[in-house]
Amino acid sequence: MSFSLVLFITFIVIVSIQAIYYLAFLFSFSINRTETKLKKHIPLSVIICAKNEAKNLKKNLPTILEQEYSNFEVVLINDGSTDKTLKVMKEFEALHNNIKIVDVKTNEAFWGNKKYALTLGIKASKNDFLVFTDADCKPNSNKWLAEISSKFSNQKAIVLGYGAYSKKKFSLLNKLVRFETIITALQYFSYAKLGLPYMGVGRNMAYRKELFFNNNGFNSHMALKSGDDDLFINEVGDSTNTEICFTKESFTISEPKTSFKDWILQKRRHVSTAKFYKTKHKILLVLFYISQLLFWILGITLVIIGYNIQWVLALIVLRFAIQLLCFGFTAKKLDDANLITFAPFLELFLVTTQLSIFIANLISIPKHWK
Repeated sequence: MSFSLVLFITFIVIVSIQAIYYLAFLFSFSINRTETKLKKHIPLSVIICAKNEAKNLKKNLPTILEQEYSNFEVVLINDGSTDKTLKVMKEFEALHNNIKIVDVKTNEAFWGNKKYALTLGIKASKNDFLVFTDADCKPNSNKWLAEISSKFSNQKAIVLGYGAYSKKKFSLLNKLVRFETIITALQYFSYAKLGLPYMGVGRNMAYRKELFFNNNGFNSHMALKSGDDDLFINEVGDSTNTEICFTKESFTISEPKTSFKDWILQKRRHVSTAKFYKTKHKILLVLFYISQLLFWILGITLVIIGYNIQWVLALIVLRFAIQLLCFGFTAKKLDDANLITFAPFLELFLVTTQLSIFIANLISIPKHWK
């Protein structure tokens, strides 16, 4: 058997894995429609942990305080900031009676650990239903809290929302950031819908305080500097207690990184937690990434050597058709349809960037959340 034939057979297997993955795991969310549920207006505590975020708090906190929701408090956690974050918090507290400030001093045992600060904020909150976002996020509408809270029920104690990034014209990095965000959301929404929740994003998620303390909070991974969102959901989420929320009114919008260096550092922190996921999640996620990488390597190689070119091109077209179908529906659902045209190029760029991130993390791990 020739080496070219081995490559071709392997390519067929890889395309098959990709097709099965998209159709079996991801397509269900792509075509899923949002369900309108009764707005409950249950008491909520919005938790915002901020470290040196004075400017972002000034800009974004009003959009949270102006939510059309009858019963909510905002717990502002100052995580050892060295700028005017605490001062800004106190200015808002003086004007609004539903703000509670938790001032976290530097603690040598937990230095730089956002989970320690979040735990103190959760303890200080007065309500059982907690909604989490970041200081650099703003709700996409004044119905954000109403949409998120509507997904809670007697069975559903976790709600996973979508944290979008603002759009910037003529920026490759911005397109790449938004593309990666949609692909990630497609995965964690799809897995949750299939009863396999494995992560959420701290920019937009919610869960019950009772669930947090019944599972000993972040104790099992407190020593890790990241993972307050994804590792916690990976640990406590299951097929019965997790719901998803993806109406446009429920999005939060963040300002993306503006330099490749900062974005890659952010991604390195996120990727460093993945090895602590449950084994079943790691297997599925690693299989998907490796099949993505091999699709590009083998596809390009077979095209260059010209082996069985018609069948190779047919397999490439088939895989892209399936991928673009899933991505296209999802991008429209998540209000970013203009990325569909760039999807193949952005995927190649993302796959190679992720490879460099994995290699970099083998050498050293980023240590702090800010």
